Amino acid sequence: MSEVSVRQDDFDVSAELAVLRAQDPRIGAVVSFVGTVRDMNDGASVSEMELEHYPGMTEQALANIIEQARARWPLFGARVIHRVGPLKPLEQIVLVACASAHRGEAFDACEFIIDYLKTEAPFWKKEQTPDGARWVDARESDDSARAKWGGV
Repeated sequence: MSEVSVRQDDFDVSAELAVLRAQDPRIGAVVSFVGTVRDMNDGASVSEMELEHYPGMTEQALANIIEQARARWPLFGARVIHRVGPLKPLEQIVLVACASAHRGEAFDACEFIIDYLKTEAPFWKKEQTPDGARWVDARESDDSARAKWGGV
């Protein structure tokens, strides 16, 4: 199983975690994060979000983020799935899953990966609102979350 997948189709969280767990008998903890499309952002109703990316560049950026997590924590497995294309509210956008011997490392690595993904991965998001389409700007809160990890 590849550690990174960027795709349009949805994913089955249970199936992905089962494959991750089955990779190594030393695994004692699997932590996952699933991001979904919200129906509101910055005070406006959102009917659809479209995600764009640069194929190849995006996968490499995600793989690099996983490698940075591996350099910090003893992971036995990691998986990032990120969807692109048009998505409706409540649809899954991203899965980050980390497996390690103990929960602390898995929690920290999972949080690290999503924090870096939000600021370092080359995705562009466009929302459809009642006032028309708009590009989603980077959030200060995402930069602050990433900053807590310091440099690598």
